[in-house]
Amino acid sequence: MNEVDAELALGKKLQEARQKAGLTQQALCQKADISYSTLAKIERGAIKAPSVFTIMNIAEVLNVSLDELMGRQIAPTLPPVKPKKVSKNGIRFVYFDVNGCLVRFFHRALTKLSEKHGASEESVESAFWHWNDAVCRGDITMDEFNNHLANALGTDNVDWTEYYLDEVDPIEEMHDFLKWAGEHYHVGLLTNIMPGSLDAMMERGLLPEVHYSALIDSSEVGAIKPEEEIYQIAAEKTNCNPNEILLVDDSRSNVMAAEKLGWKVLWFDDFHPSE
Repeated sequence: MNEVDAELALGKKLQEARQKAGLTQQALCQKADISYSTLAKIERGAIKAPSVFTIMNIAEVLNVSLDELMGRQIAPTLPPVKPKKVSKNGIRFVYFDVNGCLVRFFHRALTKLSEKHGASEESVESAFWHWNDAVCRGDITMDEFNNHLANALGTDNVDWTEYYLDEVDPIEEMHDFLKWAGEHYHVGLLTNIMPGSLDAMMERGLLPEVHYSALIDSSEVGAIKPEEEIYQIAAEKTNCNPNEILLVDDSRSNVMAAEKLGWKVLWFDDFHPSE
């Protein structure tokens, strides 16, 4: 089956599952927290390789398996969803950071860039950090970020995402923790990250395959931690009170900002992940 046929087949299966569940497109959009245009395009087969996170959320709402929607008839339905717990101190929802928390940071990618292009690590890091906030906030595109990085390196083009994906390592202890948390509580990702990176990381198996009740991608919401706006957006997605949300993050400034808003926080030390 070619890509076009696969996209059309996915759209048809999704539409059939939605109709079987007795949901209109608008109703499914509200329950899965996606835009109407996105759902309509997926059902028409007009989106090439739709986000796996989006399909996972749709499958959860429709109570069908991801394999069924994707055309692999392995299991007809998802097992019954277990009721989520509330911890002794009132936590209902746990947000996890990505870089430095679920994966080890990407400094090796900067070293590889400097070695390949004969530039000093200082100049590469300077260019990277100069434009990092802008691309993570969505102020500039990945193409623009890559162009700025290429100019600093004195080369025609650079694909930062490929360097990044090749060098990050999953922190297995945190993956186990997230999977455990996902069995008992609602979990989500709250991350400062560049456009397209979350989907790419999931495709490469760099992030745990669990059901995320919320995905707060800084490049999509237009705000980065520790700015207050991104925490407000994240809190709205949980339907919880601030004191019912826990943030696990490796940045002290990020956890302090969340704590000021009434969240519970846990600072993660990636030098001692087992602790």
